[in-house]
Amino acid sequence: MSDAPGRDRNKQDNELVLDYEFDAPPDKVWRAVTVPALRERWLPGADLAEAEPVSSIAGEEVSYRMREADFPHRESSVTFRIEPNESGGTRLSIVHRFAPAELRQWTLRAANTNRSMMRAA
Repeated sequence: MSDAPGRDRNKQDNELVLDYEFDAPPDKVWRAVTVPALRERWLPGADLAEAEPVSSIAGEEVSYRMREADFPHRESSVTFRIEPNESGGTRLSIVHRFAPAELRQWTLRAANTNRSMMRAA
Protein backbone atom coordinates (compact mmCIF):
# COMPACT_ATOMS: atom_id res chain seq x y z
CA MET A 1 0.00 0.00 0.00
CA SER A 2 1.19 3.51 -0.69
CA ASP A 3 -0.36 6.93 -0.37
CA ALA A 4 -0.83 8.47 -3.78
CA PRO A 5 -0.98 12.19 -4.40
CA GLY A 6 -4.57 13.44 -4.56
CA ARG A 7 -5.99 13.70 -8.05
CA ASP A 8 -8.10 16.69 -9.05
CA ARG A 9 -11.61 15.35 -9.50
CA ASN A 10 -13.54 18.52 -8.74
CA LYS A 11 -13.32 17.94 -4.99
CA GLN A 12 -15.90 19.93 -3.04
CA ASP A 13 -15.10 22.02 0.05
CA ASN A 14 -17.16 19.63 2.14
CA GLU A 15 -15.11 16.54 1.16
CA LEU A 16 -12.01 14.84 2.43
CA VAL A 17 -10.48 12.63 -0.28
CA LEU A 18 -7.80 10.03 0.44
CA ASP A 19 -6.19 8.02 -2.37
CA TYR A 20 -4.30 4.75 -1.89
CA GLU A 21 -2.52 2.35 -4.24
CA PHE A 22 -2.50 -1.39 -3.45
CA ASP A 23 -0.71 -4.32 -5.06
CA ALA A 24 -3.86 -6.42 -4.51
CA PRO A 25 -6.38 -6.94 -7.35
CA PRO A 26 -9.60 -4.84 -7.34
CA ASP A 27 -11.85 -7.78 -6.36
CA LYS A 28 -9.85 -8.36 -3.18
CA VAL A 29 -10.03 -4.67 -2.22
CA TRP A 30 -13.77 -4.70 -3.00
CA ARG A 31 -14.28 -7.55 -0.52
CA ALA A 32 -12.26 -5.63 2.09
CA VAL A 33 -14.67 -2.67 1.98
CA THR A 34 -17.96 -4.54 1.54
CA VAL A 35 -17.79 -7.72 3.65
CA PRO A 36 -18.75 -6.52 7.17
CA ALA A 37 -16.13 -8.54 9.05
CA LEU A 38 -13.38 -7.20 6.76
CA ARG A 39 -14.84 -3.69 6.46
CA GLU A 40 -14.47 -3.24 10.24
CA ARG A 41 -10.78 -2.41 9.66
CA TRP A 42 -11.69 0.48 7.34
CA LEU A 43 -15.00 1.56 8.78
CA PRO A 44 -16.21 0.19 12.12
CA GLY A 45 -19.89 -0.72 12.27
CA ALA A 46 -20.29 1.46 15.37
CA ASP A 47 -19.67 4.53 13.16
CA LEU A 48 -22.41 3.63 10.69
CA ALA A 49 -25.95 5.03 10.80
CA GLU A 50 -27.09 1.72 9.26
CA ALA A 51 -25.21 -1.44 8.35
CA GLU A 52 -26.31 -1.67 4.72
CA PRO A 53 -24.73 0.54 2.03
CA VAL A 54 -26.70 3.57 0.85
CA SER A 55 -25.62 2.89 -2.74
CA SER A 56 -23.38 0.46 -4.54
CA ILE A 57 -22.02 -0.23 -8.02
CA ALA A 58 -20.67 -3.77 -7.76
CA GLY A 59 -16.90 -3.88 -7.88
CA GLU A 60 -16.54 -0.11 -8.37
CA GLU A 61 -18.12 2.02 -5.65
CA VAL A 62 -19.93 1.64 -2.34
CA SER A 63 -21.29 4.38 -0.02
CA TYR A 64 -22.23 4.21 3.64
CA ARG A 65 -24.03 6.69 5.89
CA MET A 66 -22.20 7.56 9.09
CA ARG A 67 -23.53 9.07 12.31
CA GLU A 68 -21.60 10.45 15.26
CA ALA A 69 -22.29 8.67 18.52
CA ASP A 70 -22.43 11.90 20.54
CA PHE A 71 -25.22 14.47 20.44
CA PRO A 72 -26.16 16.16 18.10
CA HIS A 73 -25.45 12.99 16.03
CA ARG A 74 -24.14 14.72 12.90
CA GLU A 75 -24.33 12.64 9.74
CA SER A 76 -21.92 12.30 6.86
CA SER A 77 -21.21 9.79 4.12
CA VAL A 78 -18.15 7.82 3.12
CA THR A 79 -17.66 6.39 -0.36
CA PHE A 80 -15.07 3.81 -1.39
CA ARG A 81 -14.14 4.00 -5.11
CA ILE A 82 -12.15 1.16 -6.60
CA GLU A 83 -10.43 1.02 -9.96
CA PRO A 84 -7.55 -0.95 -11.45
CA ASN A 85 -4.25 0.89 -11.62
CA GLU A 86 -1.54 0.80 -14.29
CA SER A 87 0.58 -1.80 -12.45
CA GLY A 88 -2.20 -4.40 -12.15
CA GLY A 89 -3.12 -3.45 -8.59
CA THR A 90 -5.88 -1.22 -7.28
CA ARG A 91 -6.44 2.48 -6.73
CA LEU A 92 -8.76 3.03 -3.74
CA SER A 93 -10.24 6.48 -3.17
CA ILE A 94 -12.06 7.17 0.08
CA VAL A 95 -14.35 10.21 -0.07
CA HIS A 96 -15.74 11.43 3.27
CA ARG A 97 -18.49 13.97 2.58
CA PHE A 98 -19.96 16.29 5.21
CA ALA A 99 -23.18 18.29 4.91
CA PRO A 100 -22.09 21.86 4.06
CA ALA A 101 -24.04 23.44 6.95
CA GLU A 102 -22.54 20.98 9.43
CA LEU A 103 -19.04 21.56 8.09
CA ARG A 104 -19.49 25.32 8.51
CA GLN A 105 -20.75 24.75 12.06
CA TRP A 106 -17.70 22.60 12.88
CA THR A 107 -15.17 25.06 11.48
CA LEU A 108 -16.65 28.28 12.87
CA ARG A 109 -17.33 27.19 16.45
CA ALA A 110 -14.79 28.39 19.00
CA ALA A 111 -12.53 25.62 20.27
CA ASN A 112 -13.19 26.46 23.92
CA THR A 113 -16.99 26.37 23.77
CA ASN A 114 -19.01 23.60 25.30
CA ARG A 115 -22.38 25.24 24.58
CA SER A 116 -22.78 26.42 28.16
CA MET A 117 -23.18 29.96 29.40
CA MET A 118 -19.91 31.45 30.60
CA ARG A 119 -19.96 34.17 33.27
CA ALA A 120 -17.39 36.83 33.91
CA ALA A 121 -15.59 36.55 37.24
